Amino acid sequence: MLQKSTLDFLKKLKKNNNREWFNSNKQLYEDARYDFEKFAGELIDVITKFDKSLLGLDPKDCMFRIYRDVRFSKDKSPYKTNMGAVLYEGGRKSPKAGYYFHLSPGECFYAGGLYMPQPDQLTALRRAVYTKFGGFEKILKNKEFKKYFGDIEGEKLKTTPKGFPKEHASSEYLKLKSYIAYSEVDDEKVLSKSILDYSSKVFKSMKPFIDFLNESI
Repeated sequence: MLQKSTLDFLKKLKKNNNREWFNSNKQLYEDARYDFEKFAGELIDVITKFDKSLLGLDPKDCMFRIYRDVRFSKDKSPYKTNMGAVLYEGGRKSPKAGYYFHLSPGECFYAGGLYMPQPDQLTALRRAVYTKFGGFEKILKNKEFKKYFGDIEGEKLKTTPKGFPKEHASSEYLKLKSYIAYSEVDDEKVLSKSILDYSSKVFKSMKPFIDFLNESI
């Protein structure tokens, strides 16, 4: 269970996104990071009950640095104002599809899938969606999946990619450049005692989608 102080720290950081404030409040950051690392470990524990591929995964390997890379950005704010955990087999550097939790005041969400996969992965995935569309569509139309995610999303091509028929039932999904399931959750829910049980239900409903992606690539 997350502490309210962690969200409070991120709110303060958003208002004071500079090195002087951050260095003066380094202990607040350390406390928040520790709290989120503990929560990431709890999420791993609930996911491993239905997805054994995450067994032994270290929460530290799932978390992102808070420091922004500002070299090519107009926004020179030095720190991220969110915390995220990529709950994949192999951690955040894994090329596989997996689960994600994002913590940011007023913008918390669950997500999962493949974000901007490599060209060979994307081609293989589109081929699987096309040839196994009945099974893919069944996953997306599952009652629990639709309850939490509605449908999948991602940046799209304007037309069906070359090599696939434009009139096929899968054409809109073939246009996707990323295959992402996304579900928002409010701050009150995130800080509630039921958050781990709720998280388990959300991620479990996503597992068939994750399995399809990983089998495809």
